[in-house]
Amino acid sequence: MDAPAIAIIGGGPCGLTLARLLECKGINYLVFERDASEHSNRSGGSLDIHGETGQRALDEAGLLDEFKRYARYDDTSFTLSDKLGERLIHTGQGRDAPEIDRVELRQLLLDAIPKEKIRWGHTLTGAAVGHDNNPSLEFSNGVVLSGFKLVVGADGAWSKVRSVLTDATPKYSGKTNLESSINKESPIYNVTASKAGPGTHVAIGSGKLIVTQRQGSGSYRNYFGIPISENVFRNSAIDISETETVRNLLLSNFFADWSDEYQNLIRHATKFRAWPLYTLSVEDMGWKPVLGFTLAGDAAHLAIPNGEGVNLAMTDSLNLAFKIAEHGTDNLAQAVQEYEADMFLRAVGTISEGKAMLDIMYAEDPQPCLQLLSG
Repeated sequence: MDAPAIAIIGGGPCGLTLARLLECKGINYLVFERDASEHSNRSGGSLDIHGETGQRALDEAGLLDEFKRYARYDDTSFTLSDKLGERLIHTGQGRDAPEIDRVELRQLLLDAIPKEKIRWGHTLTGAAVGHDNNPSLEFSNGVVLSGFKLVVGADGAWSKVRSVLTDATPKYSGKTNLESSINKESPIYNVTASKAGPGTHVAIGSGKLIVTQRQGSGSYRNYFGIPISENVFRNSAIDISETETVRNLLLSNFFADWSDEYQNLIRHATKFRAWPLYTLSVEDMGWKPVLGFTLAGDAAHLAIPNGEGVNLAMTDSLNLAFKIAEHGTDNLAQAVQEYEADMFLRAVGTISEGKAMLDIMYAEDPQPCLQLLSG
């Protein structure tokens, strides 16, 4: 194939934002995504898109008005409670950080990118500097490609591109979120809706937390945050598909002294998914440049969730697109150098904030979080 200047690995919000911005600037690219098609992965929770970061990227991409058609401005509120159900603060109404389901954001971006510029079913298995000193990419379907001037790893926490640039690997935080949902058909849906309301409800206590967040469909997604060994759900010590087993684990080992309001969320939870929380470290930031490669989003600066993840990823895409347009595809080394210098500063900040947020959200009581919200 005649290789375009830029290969983007990963078709999530980060990679697709970069693709759309390059499209707007007339810079040739291809996106390589592991999903079989745009319809094969319809999962993911709700994202709050901030005015000065994520929305700015969408504005530059010519998609802000379309975003506002899907954005949920009534879901910006945040309620904090203790483990007995006492509401401590209700805040966030009117913030310029409306929610949108991840699947809707992804579709919005996909619709703005020519279909021929996305290669579905391409799972990257290896990336390297080839014999000609240009990037070489290997995919699980047997395809091997080269000839790109720049490969951008927007391939998430377990990026295959990252290893070209650094030995850094994500470290487990000691905490895992077990995700489940309360759909409208659930017998406790009406009670959940009346108590959780719009936006996000967080209960903190005894080193654990429960997050309940309204989705675009009106259903509620729950995250049960617990301290647990890294591989409990991975090596089948506990089968995550055995719903009753997971319910009993949560009720007996972690949330036995929580109020019925929260225990009922567990009793009626279905289709659990384990989400172990990993992070890179601030010491990992600042790798030496490798000609023809860079990273963006979680691939570059995976952090504990702190409300900034997708917004910083989209900001990475915006800044990188600006630098590529400024210096041109014949001077990508300079573009990447300037992009990474700025990105590293933001990366150190978000990784540090994520680690601080971990201590606040998994505290013995909600007071540290209350102080943060009240300050």
